[in-house]
Amino acid sequence: MEPTTTEKGGLNMGEVAAWIGLDWADQQHQIAEYDVATGKMASYIVKHSPEELQRWLGDLRARYSGGKVAVVLEQARGSVLYALMDCDFLVLYPVNPASMANYRKAFYPSGAKSDPGDAELMAEMVRKHSDRFRAWRPDDPETRSLRLLTEGRRNQVKQVTRLTNQLTSQLKNYYPQALVLAGELNSRQACDFLEQWPTLGQLKKAKPARLAKFYKKYGRPREETIQERIKLAREAVPITEDPAVVLAGSLMVRTIAAQLRVLIEAIAEFDTQIAELFQKHPDCSIFDSFPGAGPALAPRLLAAFGADRDRWESAAEIQRLSGIAPVTHQSGNSVFVTWRLACPKFVRQTFHEYADHSTIWCDWAKAFYQGQRDSGKGHHAALRALAYKWIRIMFRCWKTRTPYNDQVYLTALDSRRSPLLARAALVRAAREEREREKKRGKVA
Repeated sequence: MEPTTTEKGGLNMGEVAAWIGLDWADQQHQIAEYDVATGKMASYIVKHSPEELQRWLGDLRARYSGGKVAVVLEQARGSVLYALMDCDFLVLYPVNPASMANYRKAFYPSGAKSDPGDAELMAEMVRKHSDRFRAWRPDDPETRSLRLLTEGRRNQVKQVTRLTNQLTSQLKNYYPQALVLAGELNSRQACDFLEQWPTLGQLKKAKPARLAKFYKKYGRPREETIQERIKLAREAVPITEDPAVVLAGSLMVRTIAAQLRVLIEAIAEFDTQIAELFQKHPDCSIFDSFPGAGPALAPRLLAAFGADRDRWESAAEIQRLSGIAPVTHQSGNSVFVTWRLACPKFVRQTFHEYADHSTIWCDWAKAFYQGQRDSGKGHHAALRALAYKWIRIMFRCWKTRTPYNDQVYLTALDSRRSPLLARAALVRAAREEREREKKRGKVA
């Protein structure tokens, strides 16, 4: 008998006319199709091409006219999911590959595996346990765009980090003075400097006036800083005069600088697109209100939550999915806790980075972090604990569409007589004292 209960996403299981397990691949997809009316399972292959996929979808629509078709697949994004997500008669269930692997082991302890068998098991796993799975519903185009753009930007930043590490290594070999003279290596100034003067010999031929003019093009450096750099360039001694090392190193440096320039410009374009989408999003004011979020992290936090208020029933679901919630292992009298490995890494990184930033801008967050460190936790464990707390707060603000207000939260801490409030007051007093000392220093 097929389940007729209402599934978490609001779908009545009695509406499902067929269950499909889709084991996707680059060239072709193995399909296992279970017809609810006949109780029969059919297996076949669909080639991976836009034409074949659309032909297959048209055939499904014709055969199950008026009914829903549930598709189970091991993919949360990608070309197959994008091809299926706009079909109104499909209900998609992306499942965790680890869950599928463990389900397979229950029937094949030997480790035997086949694509047709996997496709059939996927459809069976969700069909027979539909109350434990939630249908996937895509966010609106604006939120999906933010999610893809913020993740794409982060990948570009990783590429910049990789190239600046390579650049540092090359310059240390033959031209270490450039590490100071070029400025931040992930900047246009550094790219221009290294393209104009890729060796110390070429730099020494440059006149002081030309160097001064170059530095004044970027920001407003102090005259003392410019003169210090000019003096360093004039008095610099080469670390090596081996022509082979200098030739190969300078070519590598110019090549890397050219790649960095493209990435820097691309990141600026990502920033522009993300800012435009974020400012237009109806949830912008909510995520922009969290202290320390800023233009980089606020859109990432919005993308992590999404726009569908029915997707999450509790903050605990987001804490577990993101990997912020720890995993408890208990067997007999033995209990130990580990951090969660199976999770979307970018989402976990988003909450982890935000927790770190919030300690700079939020007194109670810094007090909470310090309390975790004082109790013996390491830096990253303390940040995960803080992120766990922030997710509860964010979920409440997101669910009620209310921007965060620090004073409201402090009042709530006071009503619960939380010891965190007193620690936050000490952090605030220390911060205010540092600010007064800084002002006195400026006056003096």
